Amino acid sequence: MGSGPKLGLIAGNGKFPFLVLDAARAQGYEVVIAAIREEAFPEIESRGAVSVHWLSLGELSKLIDAFKAEGVTRAVMAGQVKHKQIFSSIKPDWRLAKLLLALSTRNTDSLLGAVAKVLADEGIMLENSTALLEPLLARAGVLTQRPPTEQERKNIEYGRAVARHLAQFDIGQTVVIAESACVAVEAMEGTDATIERAGQLMKSLDSEGASLGDCHSDPERNEGEESAVLRGSLLSRALTVVKIAKPNQDMRFDVPVVGVKTIEVMRQAGASCLAVDAGRCLLLDGDAIFRAADDARISLCAS
Repeated sequence: MGSGPKLGLIAGNGKFPFLVLDAARAQGYEVVIAAIREEAFPEIESRGAVSVHWLSLGELSKLIDAFKAEGVTRAVMAGQVKHKQIFSSIKPDWRLAKLLLALSTRNTDSLLGAVAKVLADEGIMLENSTALLEPLLARAGVLTQRPPTEQERKNIEYGRAVARHLAQFDIGQTVVIAESACVAVEAMEGTDATIERAGQLMKSLDSEGASLGDCHSDPERNEGEESAVLRGSLLSRALTVVKIAKPNQDMRFDVPVVGVKTIEVMRQAGASCLAVDAGRCLLLDGDAIFRAADDARISLCAS
């Protein structure tokens, strides 16, 4: 066992915990992992942590006891914990139950903020999860070969305005826009599911438009006009995805992240542009996300 400083890692799902673990070890930290049983990937055990403690989402006391036993006084949260889990069948221990009962709202900020306070009271300070991953934060500008079109820029502007209002209430960080109209808003389902829902909605509109072809023609509309409407060509079905950080984003948790999987979900949904906040969104797969976006002709930009 080494003699470097210790860092606790509360690991949710996805690649984020692996990136934090590798970066921490490269900087000389001995990493103690508290892996959330309902979320973390089992491969986390084989990545060189000092120890891995598996615990349920409801086991806040076990988390604190594990870190104290290992001498951990600094920790980071990394990886998604699905917000809908608070309505699942997971049973909270006495400490988490007490915390939940004391909350007036049960959104991400209030929940994780309360957990962070409990940890701090026990001598375990939560730090920014992005502190070890600065090179992966989105830089300002157009990050792909194709810049946004004029319509995509309008979608981004409108989407940012909508997303900022929603973010004040911690509803979600992602909106999906088409032709300066809001198609889908993220709630508990997460970014990918929001994009998929928007794509399904647009496809359903196309199928409805096709069924209109069986209707009688409108005598007041010329044939060319009618054909254009039935094909759905007056309004583009292309989707723009806007993902922002909250106005007072706490970089210790719930940090906006996108990766190659996001690009693949966008491609399948018919989304052509992704806009994120510069310096406040992690691009989990590094240059691979730019290559994936270029291959799909998706414009990725940050501001």
